Amino acid sequence: MKKILIIRFSSIGDIVLTTPVIRCLKQQLKDSEIHFLTKEQFVPIVKANPYIDKIHFIKNDLKHILPQLKSENFDFIVDLHKNFRSVFVKLKLRKPSKTYNKLNIKKWLLVNFKINLLPEIHIVDRYFEAVKNLGVKNDGKGLDYFIPENEKVNISELPSTHQNGFIGFAIGGKHNTKMFPVEKIISVCKKINMPVVLLGGYEDIKTAEYIKKSVGDKIYNACGKYSINQSASLVWHAEKIITNDTGLMHIAAAFKKQIISIWGNTVPAFGMYPYLPETEKNKSVIVEIKNLRCRPCSKLGYKKCPKGHFDCMQKITEEKIIETQNLSI
Repeated sequence: MKKILIIRFSSIGDIVLTTPVIRCLKQQLKDSEIHFLTKEQFVPIVKANPYIDKIHFIKNDLKHILPQLKSENFDFIVDLHKNFRSVFVKLKLRKPSKTYNKLNIKKWLLVNFKINLLPEIHIVDRYFEAVKNLGVKNDGKGLDYFIPENEKVNISELPSTHQNGFIGFAIGGKHNTKMFPVEKIISVCKKINMPVVLLGGYEDIKTAEYIKKSVGDKIYNACGKYSINQSASLVWHAEKIITNDTGLMHIAAAFKKQIISIWGNTVPAFGMYPYLPETEKNKSVIVEIKNLRCRPCSKLGYKKCPKGHFDCMQKITEEKIIETQNLSI
């Protein structure tokens, strides 16, 4: 197999989770040429990856990219998205392909009937199902994330209070029910004995400013000020990362950081928890309320708690997070 196309359209965390497959394909199939197909907005995540030879991207639809993909004459397609669009690409290219088991029925059973038949297998290891027939195996080295040189943040650019070490706190999330409540974030930040950098996107700016006003100069609000690669650079600089179930959690795992991940309506059983090499697994601590009758209520998330109480997050004590990695004095 000389020329291989990997498909993963979105999103940040899911794309980061494909990096072990990318690396192993490139390293284990000698002289292979690895191509990657994604959405335009996610190109920055993979543009510096040395194991990818060429990146293809879609804007609004697949029409403009199909002629280019056909001209590449791929030998094999690795579908790590497995949705309508990826199936459409495979049908049009008419090349041998493999995908992985998304376990949607078992996830549905867990969400709707709280029957857990899910295997204790991380999604990264399930991704490797798609390349098993090529003789490619997981090397166990974990995730990759490569930051372009021109997007690395110099620590001297931060306030002087944050130049000698800080805790990164990823406060955002795609769905509100996956986000730690603001007042609890404030309480945690007040008790942490180190400066804190708040990480997130433009949509998190107002929330982060409120946190900063409530806590004081210990907080540096980086939300919306940096590109995804610059935010990744701040994750790299951080001593530890506190995070919701979000893309920055997986970037932190790629850097082998100490991670405190906070889980609300979703559960690690879905196979999307921080993925670390065996020797580094003690760096990941999962904070969650187990055995709630309503949890998980979705495999993705909601704008607000369907039950109205949001117990999956509200019952997590700030002290639990502080004690988890001895963050307090």
